[in-house]
Amino acid sequence: MSMKIPEEIKQDFSREPLDPKSLLPDPFDQFEAWFGQACAENLPAPNAMCLATASADGSPTVRTVLLKVYDRDGFVFFTNYGSRKAHQIAENPRVSLLFSWFSMGRQVTITGIAQRIPTAASLRYFLSRSRGSQLGAWASDQSSVISSRTVLETTLARMKQKFSAGDVPLPDFWGGFRVTPETIEFWQSQPDRLHDRFMYVRNDADGWTIEQLAP
Repeated sequence: MSMKIPEEIKQDFSREPLDPKSLLPDPFDQFEAWFGQACAENLPAPNAMCLATASADGSPTVRTVLLKVYDRDGFVFFTNYGSRKAHQIAENPRVSLLFSWFSMGRQVTITGIAQRIPTAASLRYFLSRSRGSQLGAWASDQSSVISSRTVLETTLARMKQKFSAGDVPLPDFWGGFRVTPETIEFWQSQPDRLHDRFMYVRNDADGWTIEQLAP
């Protein structure tokens, strides 16, 4: 039996048009402008992004991760290197990211190549985390099957005891991935589903070409 979506669930797509003349030449500058506006709007977790990966046989998986660093080299998130996402990236480094800022009528979609960042960079970020988060990285064998939450709590208690005398070290199975973009698309909602879409495509000269896409 199919379920009909209630009529009262509607989205107001009336927004200012995205004028191509207002787009910045560099997509990282354009992302910074939009990300800054999302932060200024006090959106919940504006750095939350969907990460889509696929295994060698093409089986896809998508989940939400948090953007922790971005610059002109790419977009960085952190994870357990034994996780499903890390295994899929090892098999197929092509990934996609999606930022959904629906209250602003905006989305940003990124496609590119994911690679591990240097250990020193992962360590810098790890040291900035709370002690609880550091211990949590040690306690969870991410994506593995567990019998109950008690397994996690027992392991966490053991890690607290193990590292009670000093700093929590960086696990050798934990660190960052940087997604180096090949395309970055900016989507702005418009009435009648005629949304504005502009995609930056990296060209051979290591610059960017801007293409307008049909909605």
